[in-house]
Amino acid sequence: MTTLPSPTKEGGNPSEPGNPQSSDGLQAGLKNRHLSMIAIGGVIGAGLFVGSASGIAAAGPGILLSYALVGLMVVLVMRMLGEMAAARPSSGSFSAYADQALGRWAGFSIGWLYWFFWVVVLAVEATAGAQILEGWIPAVPQWAWALIVMVVLTATNLASVASYGEFEFWFAGIKVVAIGAFVVIGLLAVFGLLPGSDNPGAGLAHLTDSGGFLPKGPGAILTGVLMVVFSFMGSEIVTLAAGESSNPQRAVAKATNSVIWRIAVFYLGSIFVVLTLLPWNDPSILKEGSYVAALNSIGIPHAGQVMDFIVLTAVLSCLNSGLYTASRMAFSLGRRGDAPKAFARTNTRGVPTAAILSSVLFGFVAVFFNYQWPDTVFAFLLNSSGAVALFVWLVICFTQLRMRGIILREAPEKLVVRMWLFPYLTWATIAMISFVLVYMLTDDTAREQVLLSLLVAALVVAIALVKDARGRREKAPAEADG
Repeated sequence: MTTLPSPTKEGGNPSEPGNPQSSDGLQAGLKNRHLSMIAIGGVIGAGLFVGSASGIAAAGPGILLSYALVGLMVVLVMRMLGEMAAARPSSGSFSAYADQALGRWAGFSIGWLYWFFWVVVLAVEATAGAQILEGWIPAVPQWAWALIVMVVLTATNLASVASYGEFEFWFAGIKVVAIGAFVVIGLLAVFGLLPGSDNPGAGLAHLTDSGGFLPKGPGAILTGVLMVVFSFMGSEIVTLAAGESSNPQRAVAKATNSVIWRIAVFYLGSIFVVLTLLPWNDPSILKEGSYVAALNSIGIPHAGQVMDFIVLTAVLSCLNSGLYTASRMAFSLGRRGDAPKAFARTNTRGVPTAAILSSVLFGFVAVFFNYQWPDTVFAFLLNSSGAVALFVWLVICFTQLRMRGIILREAPEKLVVRMWLFPYLTWATIAMISFVLVYMLTDDTAREQVLLSLLVAALVVAIALVKDARGRREKAPAEADG
């Protein structure tokens, strides 16, 4: 095992090119192609494939505006995070920056909330993947598939960071190629240019021919925002992974600059294709799923099986990244003294074994809850982590307001990525996220998520404040003796 570093050193400089060992004990094993694909694939979750149908049903073509609004919010948050991550690459990313800018309580709180979010996601994605695999091979029960999937991806994360990067490269690559092909083929069919297509090629007519562009009124745009906002979670993973690359500053800058076109193509582009191939109220969208219905309208054979394979890769990608992200956040918390010291130890391959195993153990427990008590215990876990994404984005905004001054004082030459129109756009983003949280309280289906997430957040913050106060009390006599 490597020697434990000082917990106050989190967020230090990464390794230089040619040196495989990072200053925090992690291995700089991620290549540029790994990080590029992690950045591209990070914004494409299984929720895009599975959840878009209900969003279309709720808002009609206006769901495009919902995706655009959330996409704008994510672009601005990623710009802020990119500014901090390029200047101070860290395995703890925004949690480490909140620690430095807002106080130990903030880093502790958001770090543990983020860890909690991802270990619950592990259970959700493992169950979703198991359902697909059981449909293909019914002889193996669903719980066994969930176990197999989690064991395999745990093994890849334990092997080395390079093996995680390689798996994610191919998982994300399949998603990217699939959506890219869907957009190109779909647009050709929309304008009647695809040979042999079964779709009538109505052009843009379907955007307005079933009750107009906003058939359920302007308010449906906000309802759509609530339904799509959580499918964007994961964009920030590249800023955690950058700390295990040879050139984190370049990786973060590249990912931050490309997030606009990634959201435009993969989210807005693919949903636009669905809405132009079919009327928004076509029953097949809800019955078969938006992408399957769109492929069937073109005449693509075995569209359901094709989408099952793509959704499975998205699920495995999310599982793989979720385990990686949760373990690196646990590692960072351990380095800062906010988690057991064992979490901060790495083996000879630079892998934080204890942090990975503890994260996957909670994931296994959550999977068990999902099968044993899906409507009680697991529903509580799911709802109490539901609004964490918005809390994370809010903390990133407030952190960046303080970190800009810290970076300018200590190392202004490292401010290679800058938030646009600072601080005005930062405050505007804070207002946007706050508005979404307040609006969720008025929505019957989202209210429980916000209230339970706030309850868990308040509990974690209370623990952080008590821990912080105790640390100051213990430190005071030592300083007096000195």
